[in-house]
Amino acid sequence: MFNKSLRSSLALALFLTITAGLPTLRPAVNATTPFQLMAMTEIKGGQNGHYVVKAFINNQAITVLVDTGASAVALSAHDAEQVGLHPGLLTYNVTVATANGTVKAARVKLDKVEIDGVRVDDVDALVLPEGALTGTLLGMTFLSRLSSFTSEGGKLTLKN
Repeated sequence: MFNKSLRSSLALALFLTITAGLPTLRPAVNATTPFQLMAMTEIKGGQNGHYVVKAFINNQAITVLVDTGASAVALSAHDAEQVGLHPGLLTYNVTVATANGTVKAARVKLDKVEIDGVRVDDVDALVLPEGALTGTLLGMTFLSRLSSFTSEGGKLTLKN
């Protein structure tokens, strides 16, 4: 039969296999399955009370003004170019009212908007033509997709 040394080796191998679990008995884990735990960030208001922060739009860093009074995310032509939207190729057929009057904007969809880990995918936005807007407004098409946002004590808190 088996000698004592071989039996001990087999017993040890069996013990280690059982305690480690058999690879075929473990549940399959898909390492590429995306999941996100709740993320939160606080943005301090500037001296003028405005919330200005760096956001990553389509993975490009853009300085934005978080504006709860804006119905949509609105990008300047310059910022739209920075995030790869090619404003010269867009169709400007959406009438919008701005502080400078009425202009035509182009409807777009942003792949991703993220601020300090607070992320929203597939965000509806508008691109305004050259000269109609300086900077980018992060409005309700982003904010309304969060689980919550609150403004209190000079801080804007974003959660998703």
